[in-house]
Amino acid sequence: MALKQNEFIEFIKERKSVRSFIYKKITKEVILEIIEAGRWAPSGKNSQPWRVCIVIHPTVKRMLSELTKYGGIIEDAYVDLVIFLDLERAYERTKDLQAIGAFIQNILLGVHAQEELGAVWIGEILNRKEEVNQIFKLPLEKFELMGVVAIGMMDEAREKARKEPRERRPVDEFIDWF
Repeated sequence: MALKQNEFIEFIKERKSVRSFIYKKITKEVILEIIEAGRWAPSGKNSQPWRVCIVIHPTVKRMLSELTKYGGIIEDAYVDLVIFLDLERAYERTKDLQAIGAFIQNILLGVHAQEELGAVWIGEILNRKEEVNQIFKLPLEKFELMGVVAIGMMDEAREKARKEPRERRPVDEFIDWF
């Protein structure tokens, strides 16, 4: 079932960063469906330079949480996707970084497509990327941390309570016509 153009644009506009979760299991099938959305992101020469560590275990979540000021979000999420740039699959830095951004955005949209789920992309943990690599025993020369996507069942009440207005710059503010 294809979305009409205006429905698709509205779907994108409705996606938001969710930081409040209630504990409820997300099935392996749903997690894989979300990652499948990411898998179809474009990448230069179809290199697909991503590596994902799927974290559900509380001990590993705690270890990650201690490396960021957003640790509470990581621990409250049912699953955390720790996303790395696979440097052995990479071929040109700018294009590889763009591919990872598209991969993460596709994952966020994949989460948004699921009933009652929400997610947030945590980048602040990059300040401790060496320690994150150590948790997963991934060599720094082969894998570079790109971020964590925390995913869980949305806590609607807490999300509504912290509801800041979602604003975007007007299009005319950042475009030029030639």
